[in-house]
Amino acid sequence: MNTQELARELCHPGAQELLRTGPLARLAYHGHDGFPRVIPIGFTWNGERIVVCTAPTSPKVRMLASRPRVALTIDTGSEPATAKALLVRGLAAMDTVDGVPDEFIAASAKSLEASQLVEFERHVRAMYTRMVRISIEPRWARFYDFGAGRLPAFLADLASDAASASATRTTR
Repeated sequence: MNTQELARELCHPGAQELLRTGPLARLAYHGHDGFPRVIPIGFTWNGERIVVCTAPTSPKVRMLASRPRVALTIDTGSEPATAKALLVRGLAAMDTVDGVPDEFIAASAKSLEASQLVEFERHVRAMYTRMVRISIEPRWARFYDFGAGRLPAFLADLASDAASASATRTTR
């Protein structure tokens, strides 16, 4: 995907809404046994990269150090009319930081009430002396809005073919 296509997908208002307000992403990476792993994880978007944070001892840290290619999905809606999804493929870079990164608190704030966030932050700052900030550089992205007809190409083709076949049967 070229940079203009990537920017067009990531800058779509629906994609920006998911990046700004989505509480969880589903992050896929390669596990130590060669099988893929998919995990729900809080995230933030800094305008260029998707940022997630984790403990230095988590399995994904070890695996991403040697295999930084990842995929993630951020989605919303429980029925076709409201379903939206942003799919991203990219490269993960990691840095270990002392304490709890601001991005971790910001990601958590998207799914907690203000009163809950205060207690949550106190708890995690007491628990983590170090964390790993994983910064994902998008290399490919696609935003889908099923209710608005922004569909994967194969699905749009299938719907078009079905509509044509239905119209042909009706005119006979």
